[in-house]
Amino acid sequence: MRGRGTVLGAVVTVLGLGAAVVAAPSVAVADPTGGAAAQQWQVTADEAPRHPGIAVEWDVPITMSDGTVLRANVYRPADAAGHAVGDTLPTVVNVTPYTKLVSAVTDAALSLPGVGENLTAFLNELNLTGTPLDGITELTGLVAGGGMKAFGVNRPLVQSGYVQVVVDARGTGFSQGVWDVLGPREQKDSVEIVDWASAQSWSNGKVGMGGVSYSGINSVQAAGHRPAALEAIFAVEPGNDLLRDIVGTGGGLGVGFMPLWLSLVNGTKLIPNAQELLRGQIDQQWLADRLEDPGTLLPELAEAVTAPTIDGIAPSTLDVAQDGPFYQQRLAKTDAIEVPTMVFGGWHDIFANSEPRIYNAIDLPPGRKQLVMGDTYHLNPGQGFGTAGSPPRLDVLERAWFDKWLKGIDNGIDEYGPVTLWQQGGGWTTTDQFPRSGVEYERLYLSAAPSGTAGHSVHDGSLVADAPTGSTRLTVAPGVRSLCSRDAAQGTAGAFVALGSVCTKDSRTQEGDGLSFTGAPVAEPTALSGPINVHLNTVHDGTDGFWAVTLNDVAPDGRSTVLSNGALTSSLRAVDDSKSQKAPNGDYTDAHHFLTLDERQPTVPGQPTVLDVNLLATDAILQPGHRLRVDVYALSAPRYLPLGPMRTDSGLRPQHLQLDQAAPSFVTFPVVGGVQR
Repeated sequence: MRGRGTVLGAVVTVLGLGAAVVAAPSVAVADPTGGAAAQQWQVTADEAPRHPGIAVEWDVPITMSDGTVLRANVYRPADAAGHAVGDTLPTVVNVTPYTKLVSAVTDAALSLPGVGENLTAFLNELNLTGTPLDGITELTGLVAGGGMKAFGVNRPLVQSGYVQVVVDARGTGFSQGVWDVLGPREQKDSVEIVDWASAQSWSNGKVGMGGVSYSGINSVQAAGHRPAALEAIFAVEPGNDLLRDIVGTGGGLGVGFMPLWLSLVNGTKLIPNAQELLRGQIDQQWLADRLEDPGTLLPELAEAVTAPTIDGIAPSTLDVAQDGPFYQQRLAKTDAIEVPTMVFGGWHDIFANSEPRIYNAIDLPPGRKQLVMGDTYHLNPGQGFGTAGSPPRLDVLERAWFDKWLKGIDNGIDEYGPVTLWQQGGGWTTTDQFPRSGVEYERLYLSAAPSGTAGHSVHDGSLVADAPTGSTRLTVAPGVRSLCSRDAAQGTAGAFVALGSVCTKDSRTQEGDGLSFTGAPVAEPTALSGPINVHLNTVHDGTDGFWAVTLNDVAPDGRSTVLSNGALTSSLRAVDDSKSQKAPNGDYTDAHHFLTLDERQPTVPGQPTVLDVNLLATDAILQPGHRLRVDVYALSAPRYLPLGPMRTDSGLRPQHLQLDQAAPSFVTFPVVGGVQR
């Protein structure tokens, strides 16, 4: 940390607290739209297809090294008569757990004359802005932004001269085996699928991997194993640290997403192959595998949520609720990735924790690796893309990326970015790294003194430059207003966006259950870039507790918009310093908690307990007149729900924040030394 007369002085000034603003030198940056090169990418993606049709080979068997047979649909460009062309072509592989039947039916429906065009036009023109249903427009925006093509069959890509192979992951869809959920055997399958695709008669030996969410994770994992034929990946919304991303953030289970997601995959994997049934056949091995494991991880998750004590939970159950071998085996070897990689994420995606980390961990020069972070949730990747001032559509970028790295076309995509960010509170920007260069970490203290801006909260407090004097105890209890919040929208992968911007872009409803601490209005634009840490001095009435925290941008009209969030189970507060980051003054900037029962430290009722709650990295700008706010809650369901044993120990009692001069509570946040656009 530098002295109070430099960066902190500038920040304090911006927050209306004194000293002079320090401006950073201007930096020339690229165009987030991609400029003239991107205009050509769009022309190329939208031009009349080179090949008029697509030939599909259904349920192609791919035998793995252990004898398990996976099933794939192979999409090849075809002539007007529907015959596959004889050219050897580059191949794009998607591995999905959602059964390739879904992508096949969707593709078939959208390719019917008039159906696809009319539906796409309807969704693109749907605008509910200004109505209570304005959130639905956010969700349908993935169509105009190219998200649907990135998720399923990209018909224009195939018709331009690619083969696309969509494979049911082991134990899902029509593939044999037991679902490994991104585990070691599935990763080995991915390598073998790439090898298989490169050796087919229709392949020129060059393979790319892509897809959204699970398929994106799968492609990042595969790239870490360096299959010889893999030339590039295009990963949309990939996670990596799955426990901290969504399953058990801060020790709180993601009950808004995980049960429904597991039920979806386990349900669809039980759908038999209709073509076989019509022939009076069924794959006996497929049937035996499904009977062996009909509901992968569902019993373990249910017990982790409901079991009242730790002693009553089987060790295998705890694997899904704490860090350990289960999750370590699912970490991609990102530092081993050697192929060009484009990563797309969103600040409110369930995998927002991992997406920038994946980019930063890849040891490739900028251009060969690229990061795009949008103002999106998990269900609407690409929302807003392709509009004025924004990046090109996802399908346009995918085509340009594979054209460059699989076909060798010098189209300038390697000059894009390399880091293209939606700067919350501003707009699309391009920079050379994330966090941005010139970041300094600064403190603001939580004070009980009223800010005059949050009378709707349980307590209206302030953010101040100096630790407040004296000692004040504030109490907050669990509540249900979080159902109407950005936390809820993020935790349900975006489904709760349908509740509208009154919930997702204004926290005042949720703040009725929280403690709010608000700074003075900024005098100059103030940019934040990177992870945030909130240091809390807490007191509990039981032997455990749970804290949820958000960092908000408060507009002059009072609207409070979440920029970042985080949570922590009090007994899982132990920090692994070897994996954490600190500011020069010793403050945590990115605390990495162990999240294991071996490191669990029950709280002592009535005694102060210090916690460091790490919030998701973000990129934002506070405009003049806006304020920074920290909200503190005792619960934020369904985004987070403490494990059954932790809920039993806490009793979901009211909790206390002790604002003490001797042990102050504060937020440590990343301030850019000036505004970069």
